[in-house]
Amino acid sequence: MSEDSGGPTPENPDHLGHRARLRERFLKGGGDALNDYEMIELLLFAAQPRRDMKPLAKRLLKQFGSFADVISAPGETLAGVEGMGVAAVAALKITQAAALRLARNVVLDRSVMTSWQQVVDYCHASMAHSPVEQLRVLFLDRRNAMICDEVQQTGTVDHTPLYPREVVKRALELGATGIILVHNHPSGDPSPSKADIAMTKAVADASEKLGITLHDHIIVARSGHVSLKAMGLI
Repeated sequence: MSEDSGGPTPENPDHLGHRARLRERFLKGGGDALNDYEMIELLLFAAQPRRDMKPLAKRLLKQFGSFADVISAPGETLAGVEGMGVAAVAALKITQAAALRLARNVVLDRSVMTSWQQVVDYCHASMAHSPVEQLRVLFLDRRNAMICDEVQQTGTVDHTPLYPREVVKRALELGATGIILVHNHPSGDPSPSKADIAMTKAVADASEKLGITLHDHIIVARSGHVSLKAMGLI
């Protein structure tokens, strides 16, 4: 008997009918038609073809907090959740990787000045849900189009070391004429610290001497983002 047929029987338990109904709702209404746990269920179906995934989906949400937090959690952390096997972890991490690739392709080779919201959306998707601080640099060409996006440093829950000379050196290697700094605050508050402001000034000074423009420093967090340029700090 197929997965999508009939009512509950020993060969076709009720959760298999639930899967068919969930898929149908998704295909008709898209992601907005489903709750977070239902979206996670859909992702886990392929990992466990005949197992009821609703309890696991709700367990993941309870532990991590949101759909974005679930798919952004480190693989080893996901693997520690009861019921999560290798296939289930892979299904969630592939989803995250696909979302990031799509967001990156939207801004790649386009002027960041005309696609600023897409740039912010990409930065938020890439970093806002990370449990540790990361510092990435967007390298821009003369058209202010992004030519490269690299994580320069990964730190702890509240600190990321940055060496301005290394950022400038990498920009010169890539032939970049502009850069945007991006880092996350795992605390959830994107407000810049004194250290963030000092680091921004150090990078701006080092870059300016070699004709490289620091266009902005964006800090992202679960609650939103701030632009140091918009705050008048660059």
